[in-house]
Amino acid sequence: MIGRQRTGPGDGPSGGGPVGPSAPRRPTDDRAAALIDAVRIRLAEAGAAPTAGSVAAALRAARPPLGGDDVLDAVRVLRSELVGAGPLDGLLREPEVTDVLVNGPDEVWVDRGAGLCRAPEVRFTDAEAVRRLAHRLATAAGRRLDDARPWVDARLPDGTRLHAVLPPIAAGCTHISLRICRTRPFTLDELVAGGALAPVGAGLLAAVLRARLSLLISGGTGTGKTTLLAALLGLVGPDERIVLAEDSAELRPDHPHVVRLQSRPPNQEGLGELTLKDLVRQALRMRPDRVVVGEVRGEEVVDLLSALNTGHEGGCGTVHANTAADVPARLEALGSQAGLDRLSLHSQLRAALDVVIHLVRDQRTGRRRVAELHMLVGDERGLAVTVPAVTFTARGDTLPGPGWERLRSRCAERGVELPDLAVAPVSVPAEAGEVAVAGAAEPGPRPVPTLESESESAEVAR
Repeated sequence: MIGRQRTGPGDGPSGGGPVGPSAPRRPTDDRAAALIDAVRIRLAEAGAAPTAGSVAAALRAARPPLGGDDVLDAVRVLRSELVGAGPLDGLLREPEVTDVLVNGPDEVWVDRGAGLCRAPEVRFTDAEAVRRLAHRLATAAGRRLDDARPWVDARLPDGTRLHAVLPPIAAGCTHISLRICRTRPFTLDELVAGGALAPVGAGLLAAVLRARLSLLISGGTGTGKTTLLAALLGLVGPDERIVLAEDSAELRPDHPHVVRLQSRPPNQEGLGELTLKDLVRQALRMRPDRVVVGEVRGEEVVDLLSALNTGHEGGCGTVHANTAADVPARLEALGSQAGLDRLSLHSQLRAALDVVIHLVRDQRTGRRRVAELHMLVGDERGLAVTVPAVTFTARGDTLPGPGWERLRSRCAERGVELPDLAVAPVSVPAEAGEVAVAGAAEPGPRPVPTLESESESAEVAR
């Protein structure tokens, strides 16, 4: 059973909980506790899964003093406590929410696209309720979470990314981090409309994709690297085969031919682990036109660079780095984990990688945007370094850098002419009438993480 929300001033007529058009009304705490206990016991005795129909049947058997509408509301609330996200359901249904963080029973934070803010109306009964929710979400993701393995990083069935840490690793209380996955990827035009990308930048990135230049998207945590990569992969020709290798399935490009490979942690006996390095090797044997690594974070960098050096052009990936200039040093550190010496790594890097696209996030406003395009070149020591080709300022200016001519010549070698920075580029195709901000969720209600999805109304009506 999950923690229940407390009532308080300003709550709706059905009791405590998040208010808003998407949040169901809640019974008072005492009545909710009794109903949840009764329904949970009846489901356990019957050995039934907590579907909408079984919850409704158990609720009717408990004979609560509720009217028709109240029964529907009670079923929704009970299912959220049994298989949903409990007190977090209301936040997860809000279309603009991108992240939900739980630091304690009464300390819930939410990001609606403009930075984190407190959500004081959402709370759990106690620290144990937070721990139970973390356990149940981890189970829904098919991962282990216990004292022997007190953390989990996984993907829920609806695509939401889950990270949870148990005490004593987390001081005081279990910490839960949920990052909402957008069901439909952004287009470049939507990123332009949201201020994440300059208009001329959309044309430049589309040209880089057409020229099949190999690229890495760099930036800090939460800068929108995966969002941009998914948008770019949507521009890949429909006749090309994209093979993705990821730790957790975050990338959902709008493309007709995508093969997804996902890593797997070891089981309780320490066996069965599949790493990104394993996945990259398998991806190369699957006749890919584009090899994509969701995030380069370990020894797989060696296999990726080897692939890009052996005819697999147009490969993509993301990497954590503070600046575009730090990317070679970051990859050097990762390559050293695989035993690759410095000069060998840099020589492969210069031959394999063409472009680094760097993103930043304004800490004051939460705005995420593409800041720079860099080209990789070799210095006098034979090491790979980056030089800025294009800089996109916060004011919207687009400035060519010392690597601009190299970028133009590399694209021209592939038969692609870059747009002039002084004129507006040709518009990138997008669906008419759709405008959104990078990192925000699409309009409309979002399904809350559950163990199954089915029509509640049809089941309850029976």
